[in-house]
Amino acid sequence: MGDIRQSLLPRDVLSAAKELLYHLDIYICNMVQSGRQPPQVDSKTLDLIEEFILHTPKDRNAPVRRMSALQELQLLEIMCSCFQEQSRDTVRQLMFSALFNLQGNQADESRMALLSKLVSMAVAVGRVPILECAATWLQRTHRVYCIRLAQVLVDDYCSMVPGSGPTLQNIHSASPRFCCQFITAVTTLYDLSSDELTPPLELLQMIVSWIQDDPRLVLITFLNSPLSSSQPISSLDLTPLGGLIRWCIKAPLAYRRDKKQAATDGSSNGEPDAARLFSALHLSVLQVFMLLPNILNEKGLFGRLALLQMESVAALTSDLSRLLDQADKHTHTATSDAHAASQLVLDRLAQALQVAMASGALLCSREDLRAICSRLPHNNLLQLVLSGPVMYYNNIHTPPLAYSPHAAHSPIPAHPTLPTLPPHTPHTPLATHPAPHAQYPAQPFMTGMPFPFRPGH
Repeated sequence: MGDIRQSLLPRDVLSAAKELLYHLDIYICNMVQSGRQPPQVDSKTLDLIEEFILHTPKDRNAPVRRMSALQELQLLEIMCSCFQEQSRDTVRQLMFSALFNLQGNQADESRMALLSKLVSMAVAVGRVPILECAATWLQRTHRVYCIRLAQVLVDDYCSMVPGSGPTLQNIHSASPRFCCQFITAVTTLYDLSSDELTPPLELLQMIVSWIQDDPRLVLITFLNSPLSSSQPISSLDLTPLGGLIRWCIKAPLAYRRDKKQAATDGSSNGEPDAARLFSALHLSVLQVFMLLPNILNEKGLFGRLALLQMESVAALTSDLSRLLDQADKHTHTATSDAHAASQLVLDRLAQALQVAMASGALLCSREDLRAICSRLPHNNLLQLVLSGPVMYYNNIHTPPLAYSPHAAHSPIPAHPTLPTLPPHTPHTPLATHPAPHAQYPAQPFMTGMPFPFRPGH
């Protein structure tokens, strides 16, 4: 395609970009039909894209070509139509990659700006092919750029234009793959470490409703990924489960901080609604974990693939230890609300750890858990989880977590039929015998007490 550059130079910016998109479509179609493996766009074509669509000049002395706002809108409409009219998904994906895969050069900022506007428009007008391509892009791109795209969508549909939330809500039905990747990106973006990194209430409502309507939504990327594929370095997690768990566990502390700020300012931030939504989200995430044993067994991955990484759990517990220490220092006298919030945090952590281990999503030993939770305050439920055995939802032949699979036992043969015995005369009941000693009280629960009769994992 390098020979068309001279024909593009005299054209205005919009006409040149439109003409290049037309030739790019033909070029990729021919490449796919030729069966070249792997199909890859050459460097000269990428240079043309940077010069005539992203407007990054190759020559420092060349004038910078700029589009007006109207021309940029027209280009976005042309691109939407181009992807919508192309019926072959392979061609669409290759074209999207040629336009928006990051190359590590000065054109990447222009790429991100154009990509953000294109995906935002695709959400607004329901262009499913673009959303599907964007889902693949989110799966393969460095997480720093993924959360930038997510931030633009949240700003466009939850902050800048009031009442536009229902438009973003529709991506659940339009493109579940994109919706799943969007949830993963926003849970990575909003880590609840500050007011600015706390998810907007409207976004939280959307995510809760999506997962309640379809719990398998957050597993779509995992379900559609080949078993042999590996995640690119520093890409988003395979599922948003880790980010969602972080939201649910840290929410009581984050929204208690916001509540104190609102009381100081004399404002209201809808904290009760947030508490209710995070409670519903926590339940929904636990229900997603309950789906995993059958899914992992079907793929032959139970006990082999950790969807919840131990490193993220360790980072979460370290963060919780710091936040709870800060809450204690800022609270001169321990109030019932502060204690209840801290215990709710630890209760949710304990529930998430137990269900994640039992479902095969978290692969670790009890000793590992006790080590990373050693600095957390005491909580009865967490103490039981750290001391108790792993419970399995599968049959008894499921291999234990963090252990190598064992061969299933051979079935036990049936016992031979016993001979029929004559009727037995019942004995005369014995007289009630008095107890020889006084009854001892029940053994109280003691923190840190080991359970020697339970498996050591």
